[in-house]
Amino acid sequence: MTEQIRDDRRAPVDRLAPDDSVAPDDDREIERALGGLQTSAPPTLLGATLAAVGLADAYATLDSPIGPVYVAFSRLGVSAIARADDPAAFEERFSEEHGRPAVPVPALPARLGRAIGRRLAGDRRARVPVDLRGATPFERDVWAKALEIPRGEVRPYGWVAAEIGRPRAVRAVGSALGRNPVPLVIPCHRVVRTDGRIGDYALGTPAKRAVLHAEGVDLQRLQGLADAAVRFIGSDTTRIFCLPTCRNARRIQPRHEVAFRSPSEADAAGYRACRVCRPVPAAA
Repeated sequence: MTEQIRDDRRAPVDRLAPDDSVAPDDDREIERALGGLQTSAPPTLLGATLAAVGLADAYATLDSPIGPVYVAFSRLGVSAIARADDPAAFEERFSEEHGRPAVPVPALPARLGRAIGRRLAGDRRARVPVDLRGATPFERDVWAKALEIPRGEVRPYGWVAAEIGRPRAVRAVGSALGRNPVPLVIPCHRVVRTDGRIGDYALGTPAKRAVLHAEGVDLQRLQGLADAAVRFIGSDTTRIFCLPTCRNARRIQPRHEVAFRSPSEADAAGYRACRVCRPVPAAA
């Protein structure tokens, strides 16, 4: 009886033993066939996998009014737009600023690329999702206000500060715009110094001038008004005064233009503030 139990226990093992009918040459043939099925993983697979699970952001290059830029994106949206000497420099900077790696992919997702292209072309209805993890509420308020500035127009830092209810935070507004991770998409280039001069920009002042020029801003006129300390333009027919690049100001015929250096000067002359560009907060 004991012997029978031992035999039964060995039986399954016996059934799993190699089949003696398979010759060694046959085994090698199977191995060669399986080896032929192997293929190397594409070099972008690891990066794409890390990005898909949220452990890294993907990035690709995109043509813009200032030339190629690097655009990083996550599952939440665009997380960075920057210029860099090479991919390694961009990756290093991204890692320092965001605390996670950026990995290259061949191209932006088609829908995202089209949306960014439409936004850069001036379509404010184009929805570009952005990933602003880590931003403070103040920074978000500043960036949201910058999004309201129409293409082809500029607003002073003081205007942004007053519009978000922080009229004394002009320097803080400038710092927040300098930390904008997605310039061009969030148009911080449309914010200028309170005296009307161009000012600094995350992608460089020459790039700021180039983008504003591409959007139709008359930089020479803007500079001339700043040199003359003219901050507002009024119409002697409507008795309304505006910021110089306001669409209403651009409609004023030269013979009807009236220059003002302050809102109080305009008020004393019997002019009221434009309801479109809301110039009064700029001097608050």
